[in-house]
Amino acid sequence: MMRNAIALSLVAVVGSHFGATAEAGQLPGGITKGMSIAKKAQDVRDLQMTDAEEQELGKQVSQKIRTRYGVVQDANVHRYVSLVGLALAQGSTRPNLPWTFVVLDTDGVNAFAAPGGYVHITRGALALMKNEAELAGVLGHEIIHVTEKHTVRAIQKSKAVQMGAAETLSGSSGLMEKAVTATYDNIVERGFGRAEENESDENGVVLSNKTGYAPNGLVAFLTTLKDRNKDSKEKRGLFASHPEMQERLDRITKQIASQKLMATATVQPRFAKNITFKPVPITAIATVTPGAAGLAGDSKPEEKKTDEKKAEEPKKGRFGLSKMLPTGGGEKKQAQVTASGGARGVDPEKDSKGGSNPALVAVKVSPADVAAFKKEGGLS
Repeated sequence: MMRNAIALSLVAVVGSHFGATAEAGQLPGGITKGMSIAKKAQDVRDLQMTDAEEQELGKQVSQKIRTRYGVVQDANVHRYVSLVGLALAQGSTRPNLPWTFVVLDTDGVNAFAAPGGYVHITRGALALMKNEAELAGVLGHEIIHVTEKHTVRAIQKSKAVQMGAAETLSGSSGLMEKAVTATYDNIVERGFGRAEENESDENGVVLSNKTGYAPNGLVAFLTTLKDRNKDSKEKRGLFASHPEMQERLDRITKQIASQKLMATATVQPRFAKNITFKPVPITAIATVTPGAAGLAGDSKPEEKKTDEKKAEEPKKGRFGLSKMLPTGGGEKKQAQVTASGGARGVDPEKDSKGGSNPALVAVKVSPADVAAFKKEGGLS
């Protein structure tokens, strides 16, 4: 609506300032070009969405993430993680979102936040944690990605999805499908930029402290992660797109001191009672072929090199549709694209094999339950 108003205002100014010329049908070239641009702005606009559309987008993106990694089918684990997450979400800037916390069934250490209140964390990440404050640090970080709409803004900025002037996200299945794909790729494949990650670090630590958790929980977990990846030549898994790890740790530690964030709860006994997963060394994590996420997730580490070699070989004597398409580049090019993940190397955290069951685990958590949980843990 605002874009339409701007375009109409431009026409009104042109008509009043160049009245005689306009009546004669002889608008100056620059003005004609400006009107053409204004009309184009009316025809196409960046991705926009209501809260309801954001939640539907997140729901569908979560389905893709759960299909890729599977879901731990343990109601007690989900209830516990949900209670920690909801305790944090209550103090966020969007407490009334239908927050959903999902534990993914994979040994890889990762976490993903989808629009509309969907937060995912892997059992591999939970296995590396030592207490509830560390869990709160990671969940708080992901919650900020949601409250600040980082994924939506990233897609808008990249113009990956554009809408017709009269089009809505909920009114077009094709448009929603494009938005889901772009959002999934941004969350799982590319990750966020430095600015978004820094904001989530900073605000997530404040949120944890506000809830009563020791704010250095995130620092402790990231330190464990740093030690885990000390021999890696590439950034991997959780926070792979973040600034250099030591730089982040120093910045967060400095923030905690300068802002005098002094909450103390770690709630280690309760965490140990509810989370019993054991960490798996990076070298022992089963992986799937990069680029095959969500398809067949049964590739074993020892099978990967053979699979990638086959993918790189052109398929001889076959007639493929890609040869008929000007943008296809032929079957050999298509095979190389399929194997491109192998060229960058396997990320055991992101490319980890997942479970086979993507179903959400339903847990009922009332405001009274959250209040009792916070009281029990000595939280704010």
